[in-house]
Amino acid sequence: MENEILGLVMIGIMLFAIFVGFPISFTLIFLGIVFGAIGFGAKLVVLLMTLQFNQVMMEQTLAAVPLFVFMGIMMEQAGLMERLFTAVQRMLASTRGSLYIAVLFVSTIFAAATGIVGASVTILGIMAAKTMNRSGYDVRLAAGTITAGGTLGILIPPSIMLVVMGPVLEVPVTELFAAAIVPGILLALLYTAYALVRCWLDPTLGPPLPEDERPTHYGMVAREFFLGLVPPAALVGFALGSILMGWATPTEGAACGAFGALLLTLAYGRLTVRGFYKSLLTTLEISVLILFLVAASNFFGAVFSRLGTPTMLTELLLSLELSRMSVLILVMALIFLLGWPLEWVPIVLIIVPILIPMLVQLDIDLTWFGILVAVNLQTAWLSPPVALSAYFLKAVVPDWDLKDIYFGMMQFMAIQLLGLALILTFPQLALWLPKMIYGE
Repeated sequence: MENEILGLVMIGIMLFAIFVGFPISFTLIFLGIVFGAIGFGAKLVVLLMTLQFNQVMMEQTLAAVPLFVFMGIMMEQAGLMERLFTAVQRMLASTRGSLYIAVLFVSTIFAAATGIVGASVTILGIMAAKTMNRSGYDVRLAAGTITAGGTLGILIPPSIMLVVMGPVLEVPVTELFAAAIVPGILLALLYTAYALVRCWLDPTLGPPLPEDERPTHYGMVAREFFLGLVPPAALVGFALGSILMGWATPTEGAACGAFGALLLTLAYGRLTVRGFYKSLLTTLEISVLILFLVAASNFFGAVFSRLGTPTMLTELLLSLELSRMSVLILVMALIFLLGWPLEWVPIVLIIVPILIPMLVQLDIDLTWFGILVAVNLQTAWLSPPVALSAYFLKAVVPDWDLKDIYFGMMQFMAIQLLGLALILTFPQLALWLPKMIYGE
């Protein structure tokens, strides 16, 4: 069997093994060793594995992953989201759909503090669901708002996914951070506009808060809003701003953000020995999962590339003489479908590297492509029946029917696809800010 076909067989077995439930990292290492030994020899594949694992361990940018994870966990522990949510909902108490605005505003702020979607959806569900039920809000629209707002963490920087994607695409993480800001804000605004228009057309979907829940002292509300918004916004602004302006590397900025989050948690009186220990353990678990998978997929991708399959696929697609836009649409459709059964980590680390040679041949901007992939994978979080956001929300709001959560998510999945189409049609939505900051 030719090596190029051997690579296709390896990919097929890999996808089947992941769907069945085998551990992804060990599956990738095992398949890489077996097919590498068959394709070009056992000695060479062992040397290749050593080289690739060493290369990943020496990648300084990836050191930002555990730091950003720890920063997000500490910000969650500080309780700033609850404080900000309460303040926003009271400030807009007499407005239709005020709780939708509060959820999306808080989720956008928290997305900039942590890239952990599960944590965002869970906390938003705990904070908002009871108040929405008590205020007579529509369950489907409420569930859609919470799940869609929670997924913003995968896109809005500092995003862990973008940190991992940078070395894969060989694009500076700083450029990906800058490119993700406008699309992230655009999606948040589209979500908000959709919810408000629905409430304007049908006021029963989001009635104003009951009189007994409206504030009597707006000075106290303003104080809570200030304390809930300014500290995390300042922390994220300094950490992200120093990275974007080139004053600090992503790892240095992440370290400053993690230390600042620790100080904020201490200042708000929410830092305990038990909580700190739990945060460290959670950070360790998430970081090891991501970084070991990065190393395993790097080795798997190197074997796949050495077999020559990416070159064969690139030549095949180029021979079809499709336009760049047609190829991009096909790629986005593939990633969208894979996003149903798979999480973002294997897609970014396994599927995306396979596509890079073809993208380079078609002269497609990899920064733009990275943002398209991020938005696409964010859409996958809202795509039933596998969408994990639904299960996170169902776990903390058990009285909401899973069918209603699905229907709510699908409304915002349509909004998400609209956002993806806009970024695909108008690349400057992603490329304008990086070019303004870093030039051509």
